[in-house]
Amino acid sequence: MSNLQIPSGYKPLLNEKETEHAIVLIKEFFQLSLSTELSLTRVTAPLFVESGLGINDDLNGVERPVRFPVKDMGERQLEIVHSLAKWKRLKVAELGLGRGFGIYTDMNAIRADEDLDNLHSLYVDQWDWELHIDERDRTVMFLKETVAKLYSCLKQTEFYIYDKYEHIEPILPEHITFVYADDLQRRYPDKTPKEREAIVTKEHGAVFLIGIGGKLPDGSIHDGRAPDYDDWITESGDGHRGLNGDILVWNPVLQSAMELSSMGIRVSPESLKAQLAERGCPERAELDFHKKLLSGKLPQTLGGGIGQSRLCMYFLRKAHIGEIQVSTWPDDMRSKCAKAGIKLL
Repeated sequence: MSNLQIPSGYKPLLNEKETEHAIVLIKEFFQLSLSTELSLTRVTAPLFVESGLGINDDLNGVERPVRFPVKDMGERQLEIVHSLAKWKRLKVAELGLGRGFGIYTDMNAIRADEDLDNLHSLYVDQWDWELHIDERDRTVMFLKETVAKLYSCLKQTEFYIYDKYEHIEPILPEHITFVYADDLQRRYPDKTPKEREAIVTKEHGAVFLIGIGGKLPDGSIHDGRAPDYDDWITESGDGHRGLNGDILVWNPVLQSAMELSSMGIRVSPESLKAQLAERGCPERAELDFHKKLLSGKLPQTLGGGIGQSRLCMYFLRKAHIGEIQVSTWPDDMRSKCAKAGIKLL
């Protein structure tokens, strides 16, 4: 329970019924803004995929997916998705979308090995999106341009909620600040990655941290990324590596940095080979998804995920993600939250 934060004197700005109404408003408004800004078509997504094809996101490679056998399929194993990072690329190829067009979907996942706290739940709900790009778009400049569009959607949504609930005042800065993870490590070599995130996000209000998953100057990594979807090894310019990153905002309720979105330009056949080698798992090249990518059968894409409950939690100034979504929590966490006036759904 050491990860649970109880903000001093916390009082929710909306009651439970108002919160439920506001959640609907945010989700409906944001997804329309997102699809319009990035030219995305909504598609239906799977809750589970077949094991052994390399389609599921394996996160850091240690988290266990929830698996189950299917009686009518000869006990074949299926697994609940962790995210749709790779499935979306297959879908863009299947739909034959042109450059500059893409898809978005409601992604629901179970992450049974998650460390539960104010921001992390067993249940994950995201808008997952994927955009068809080509070789000329595989630059950090194009990545930044896309981040700016996504940030514009956040700003629009923040004003929309303020227009409905005047006591929830806008706090996002006018523009998002771009920072490289390796520069941040050089500036604060004695700080942990999370401490660095807190420092830079508190300073700027909203940050896109570039280059997550690859090695930093001291040989460490800022945070884990699987080797087979985001490109974190390619030179991004000015001596930096990585064509991916996270959108972080300063959470005034928890007084900490809060990740709202993870996104990136996806691996090319060349960067996939290099990243599989760096992570010591070249055998993945024999999985179905990876063979398609390496043989040039999948398009170049840029994509990511945006936490739905986290977005609502941030805009409604909630202290715990359990005030937005229904999940299962340890008994002592529920008890402590109840005593602090934090109503978990």
